Amino acid sequence: MIEKILLAVSGLGHAEEMLKALKEVPSIQSAKVTVLHVVNAKSAASEMTEKWEEGGKILANAIQSLNLDPSQVSSILRQGDPKDVVCKVADEIDADLIIMGSRGLKRLQSILSNSVSQYVFQLSSRPMLLVKDDIYVKRINRVMVAIDNSESAKHCLSLALFLLRDIPGGQLFLANVNTDLRGKSSEATEITPEKNSVLGAAVAEAEKYGIKARSFISSGKPGEEICSLADKLNIDLLLLGSPDRRPSVAKSFVDIDRLIGSSLSDYVRVNATCPVLLARTTS
Repeated sequence: MIEKILLAVSGLGHAEEMLKALKEVPSIQSAKVTVLHVVNAKSAASEMTEKWEEGGKILANAIQSLNLDPSQVSSILRQGDPKDVVCKVADEIDADLIIMGSRGLKRLQSILSNSVSQYVFQLSSRPMLLVKDDIYVKRINRVMVAIDNSESAKHCLSLALFLLRDIPGGQLFLANVNTDLRGKSSEATEITPEKNSVLGAAVAEAEKYGIKARSFISSGKPGEEICSLADKLNIDLLLLGSPDRRPSVAKSFVDIDRLIGSSLSDYVRVNATCPVLLARTTS
């Protein structure tokens, strides 16, 4: 399910560490990796030679630090607007996953500072793993999925099971939040879900792969509840579905309303204390 990975590097952050952690997962070990660095076209002409040389060094250092089988890794150095180039290269190689660093900027800051990761997630339909600068990347063992009836959540569950199926002792945590935007929250409670419930169906799916699943329910603001539970359970990787609300006629435009609105995925991207894999289904 994840056979081609695009790793966008800038010389900063933990994106390389995240890929190394992923590469320890048995189901990912045969995946091909493309390492991309983009030289910003907005740089002054007099600086371009220096920027290209710097970009080449960033790529070389990234590949050296990854220590991957040379047959599994390739590098691309491109010039352009980073957010556009990342999307274009992801399409060129038909990436199953994009990995990028993120400064964890809040919504309006992301727009004003031209956040590359935020725009790439808005414009690409591909799963995207965001790694904030201020988190600690751990070996993947405890994976949490925010689960509901949406197709994007089911897609995240499939990705989580793909990752966990060959990890000895790997654990799946399922979180279902009853939305209460008034701010009234309840303590997350571990339950044994009914078989015909959303959680029950997810547990049954996990059992097919011999994966132990634990189910939690709570109520309140979904973003806050999901981040709180992930932190409390010491989660290594959080998967969250994001509905594609962009109209088909505007697929190539950033959904500004969603960027500055109360987006669940955006809240979790900014506030989670672990790496976040965001995924949406394509329409």
